Amino acid sequence: MFDSQCDLAALVYEQYQDPDRILRDFAIELNERGYRAVGLVQLGHHCTDGNLSAMLVHTGEPLSLLQDLGSCSAACRLDVGQLLDAGQQIARAIDQGADLLIVNRFGRQEREGKGLSYLVERALGADIPVVIAVPSHRFTDWIKFADGMSVKLHCSHDALGAWWGAVAARNSRLAMSDQRTFCETYK
Repeated sequence: MFDSQCDLAALVYEQYQDPDRILRDFAIELNERGYRAVGLVQLGHHCTDGNLSAMLVHTGEPLSLLQDLGSCSAACRLDVGQLLDAGQQIARAIDQGADLLIVNRFGRQEREGKGLSYLVERALGADIPVVIAVPSHRFTDWIKFADGMSVKLHCSHDALGAWWGAVAARNSRLAMSDQRTFCETYK
């Protein structure tokens, strides 16, 4: 399904770290530099904090990802319908051309092959690099999902920037030559 030259990166974080801020700031920075980062960045931290929201990085549009299940509910209140609607908007943005796809989380939905997991395949199929926030406790599941073909990044702006710099430089060189990556040849 995936190939290491398809530029798939996991921003692996611990519970005390804030991958959302790193991804959001990085997307804004890329877009200001003339690249087109598309995707979704989470703004709230958990289903239980009552403030689970996200932002489409290519439009800046905020989205609420919670559904009202009533005050007595202990279930995760993720609004999967809203998440899938956001996914459709991101898919259209990918089809219109993108330099990077940012996926807010590799969570339970994605682990089960649902949620925004299909966007990873879609982007890689279009030779668009992908970065996704992966909680450290789900990294083993992520490796299975990615067939082991993923770069593991520390949860820092510097690590993300270094990875992007290498990806952008390689893609720029390939665009100027007739060379093809293994991934492109295999397709």
